[in-house]
Amino acid sequence: MYDSRLSQVRIALVSLLVPVIFASGCSSHTTGNPNGTNSPQPSVAVAGATQVRLGSTTTFTAAVANLTNTAVTWQVDTVAGGNSTVGTITSAGVYTPPAAIPATNPLTITAVSVASPSTSGSAQLNVVNPIPVITSATATLASGTSYSLDVLGSSFVDGAQIQVSGAGVTTTFVSATELQATISVPAGTSSLSVAVLNPNPGGASSNTAAATINLASATAAARLLDQATFGPTFADIQNVQTIGIDAYITNQFNTPDTPLPNFPSPLPAVCLTANTPTVCEESEWWQVALTGNDQLRQRVAFTLSELFVISSDTDSATTITYYHNMLANDAFTNFSTIMNDVSLSPGMGAYLNMLNSAKAPAGQIANENYPRELMQLFTIGLNELNPDGTLQLDGSGNPIPTYAEAQVQAFARAYTGWTYATSTGGSPTSFPNKTPNYFAPMAAVESEHDATAKILLNGTVLPPGQTAEEDLAGALSNIFNHPNVGPFVCTQLIQHLVKSNPSPAYVSRVAAVFANNGSGVRGDMQAVIRAILEDTEARAGDTNPLDDGGHLREPILWITNFLRAIGFTNTDPNSSYYSLSNYSNNLNERPYRSGSVFNFFPPSYVIPQTTLNAPEFDLENTASAILRLSLANTMVFNKITGFNVDLSATGTLGQIAAASPANLVDMLGLMFMHGQMPTDMRTEIINTISGLGTAEQVRVAVFLVITSSQYKVMH
Repeated sequence: MYDSRLSQVRIALVSLLVPVIFASGCSSHTTGNPNGTNSPQPSVAVAGATQVRLGSTTTFTAAVANLTNTAVTWQVDTVAGGNSTVGTITSAGVYTPPAAIPATNPLTITAVSVASPSTSGSAQLNVVNPIPVITSATATLASGTSYSLDVLGSSFVDGAQIQVSGAGVTTTFVSATELQATISVPAGTSSLSVAVLNPNPGGASSNTAAATINLASATAAARLLDQATFGPTFADIQNVQTIGIDAYITNQFNTPDTPLPNFPSPLPAVCLTANTPTVCEESEWWQVALTGNDQLRQRVAFTLSELFVISSDTDSATTITYYHNMLANDAFTNFSTIMNDVSLSPGMGAYLNMLNSAKAPAGQIANENYPRELMQLFTIGLNELNPDGTLQLDGSGNPIPTYAEAQVQAFARAYTGWTYATSTGGSPTSFPNKTPNYFAPMAAVESEHDATAKILLNGTVLPPGQTAEEDLAGALSNIFNHPNVGPFVCTQLIQHLVKSNPSPAYVSRVAAVFANNGSGVRGDMQAVIRAILEDTEARAGDTNPLDDGGHLREPILWITNFLRAIGFTNTDPNSSYYSLSNYSNNLNERPYRSGSVFNFFPPSYVIPQTTLNAPEFDLENTASAILRLSLANTMVFNKITGFNVDLSATGTLGQIAAASPANLVDMLGLMFMHGQMPTDMRTEIINTISGLGTAEQVRVAVFLVITSSQYKVMH
């Protein structure tokens, strides 16, 4: 019994031990169990976002279980640490996407155990496009209702689309910070709502921005101001961009004139040290040209002064301010008004001898000076013209004269009997009036007027017995209505304002406006000026830089453009602006000081050994070219008598240069060259000034720009 029971106990014990022994034998082969004891397997779990946008980052975490050492290394699509194609990840798990959506998307982000390299965990990550941000949007008129839309911001991707008022438009990807499109904007639109939509994956829309509507590009605005003022300023460029060329011209038509004070009474404060009328008058002229708000009016008056020439080199010196004010006041009226007021001005009367021209004794002729120059130089020219300004030819191919000596004598008799007005502007009782009145139109003394009949142009007859006023009106009307006046005068206006060699088609279009402003009015100066400045040939250079357009900047405009663009302070109220005349005089030009009635340069001047009509080049020679360089040096070293120009390191240009030499050159390119500086010139100037001190960068860059042929010739 005892043995039997003992055997049963043994069997029971063995049956209980077998599974324990079996389990113990299996655990001895389990990885990571060196003690042969039973423990959980190690693992790595990766947690993080399932999506990240380009331009941002996201952080992953790795939870390591069942290992004492919890350190991991990171991989992106099996690449340790990632790379520029799939993005990078730091040891802390911070993932940065690549520059563009990777080809393998979504990506696999893997964390590998340092203690157990065969143990890892992973997660999927989808890289998607960023959310775009708009900082500014500008729509700039290209032509008609077509506008160039420029959107600036960040996080734009190739394939992004500009949306205007909710509708997508064809978009050009420039960079991650700029998109462009060409859109149609209805006339009168004052604002546009603009957004940007980045494409999938992750397609998202930006904030909504109001686009600024520029009715002119910076280039168009600067070119217009170069043609219509004494030089662009940055503020004026912005103004023209905002309101447009047409509105700017309209505003200038409505801007009151800035008259020059008549010398000697009242005596202007700036002329306290003046000992001659000319000093005062020229000082006042420069000041108005540089600072007047009525820039277009003053620029047109300057042009008219170079057509209807008088000179302070003669007895007309004292009346220069009156004469200039008259031209400025008449600039936007009618050409017939200009003809009348010029004819009766004491300045012109003294200069070309209509003043005190009396009827001639039998067998003699009245003074022919004014009637000859009025026709030859001021209104119709020597030969008959076609409407496009080209010469009419007879059957033998020869020019056809517009008038003969008989007509000159007839007009001379028509212009007799005029002398100085009384101090109150009335007619004197004696002839000639020996008490000059330089500030009122001449007055007639009928007893000294030739009242006989006169045969004028085209057989027009002034009947006998007419007064001096009636004959003058009839004679001027006869010339005004001659078909030559439109093409002859408009050609010269175009030459002074826009380009030296306008095409016949350009002349024809403007002359047609001179003949009829659209309402049956002939000689409307506002219509003519607008036609000149807004013509397709005048505006062609706004979008395509011209090689054959423009004209040489005459010395006065070269000086005023510099001062208005750079900015200046008048530091000597006693000598005031008069010193500028001394500088321009060295370049063969100063206000109202032409050496002859033919102006400083004739409109027909052709550059020698060429066929190129370029009037202002008559002033250009080896000496004047060197003198311009010398004057430019004086300017950039701030040595203009009576003026201060700030080209220091702390001035406006100095601050721009400190930010970037390229920014400085681009600003000068806008102010002096309409933003159309040739690329090779820009590169050369930037390379030249880089490394110089800030103030020296400014001086050298300005000098190189204003002495360049690309600036001297206004395109």
